Amino acid sequence: MAQRGWAALCRFFVVLVLGSAGAAHSQDIDTLKRIADTGTVRLGHRESSIPFSYYDEKRNAVGFSHDLMLKIVDALKSNLGLPGLTIKLVPVTPQNRMALVQNGSVDIECASTTHNRERARQVAFSTSFFQIGTRLLTHRASGIHDFPDLAGKRVAVTSATTSERLLRTYNERSAKGFRILVGKDHGESFELVTSGRADAFMMDDALLYGERAKVANPQDWDVVGTPMSSEVYGCMMRLKDHQLKQIVDGALIKMMTSGEILKVHQKWFQKPIPPRGLNLAWPASPELRALYAHPDDQPSE
Repeated sequence: MAQRGWAALCRFFVVLVLGSAGAAHSQDIDTLKRIADTGTVRLGHRESSIPFSYYDEKRNAVGFSHDLMLKIVDALKSNLGLPGLTIKLVPVTPQNRMALVQNGSVDIECASTTHNRERARQVAFSTSFFQIGTRLLTHRASGIHDFPDLAGKRVAVTSATTSERLLRTYNERSAKGFRILVGKDHGESFELVTSGRADAFMMDDALLYGERAKVANPQDWDVVGTPMSSEVYGCMMRLKDHQLKQIVDGALIKMMTSGEILKVHQKWFQKPIPPRGLNLAWPASPELRALYAHPDDQPSE
């Protein structure tokens, strides 16, 4: 009886909070109410986006972004008064991640999704939690040092990413073009290079360092090139999910301003990580530290 009464009280609290947003937010998504009613939150994660969100050797979801998402769940538990909140993990891909957020199959997706203006018209984004540049991963013997060196080469890129769009635009404008090969995920894209079917892999630099850490001899591979773009990552939610976004943003900003997020960065970018215990040896950049010192939720151009 006591447990049922407590659950009812929690649901009443959530309805009260949602109702207090007023007429301006009358069309808000009721994700918090659903989470409170079901006692379950659905988290979207990636399978091979090292070191942000991926499977370890035991096929457990792990990574930098996954750790941030678990901190967000702690904030949800506190805000909703649900210490026993159940987590349901939902694997997503670059091709279906936004659709699964839009249709309610996923409540929050934190992985390696770029926040830009086009995507912001389809889903809501949290405060930005990472900043990257789009570069190239290639073998040291390839002779490729920057994007102009791609002329006549074969370049891999992951489907449905901002890098694919940028690469195709660059190729169309290049005097000497190159062949584009598309992988369904980052692991498959890099395999096109390691198997000799492509000469370079274009993607976010942090993800390229993650892929390099998977090969037998990482020192044989280089991340090169002047960044084609600078982008930020954010957690995705459904549009007008204002109450959920407030909690997500609050949890992330607290981690940033307290310095806790830099400890998470050290764990995944400066120490050995699963599955092979390799160190990406990539300290936080001045730009990333500036983002953490002054958090915002503004999209990349």
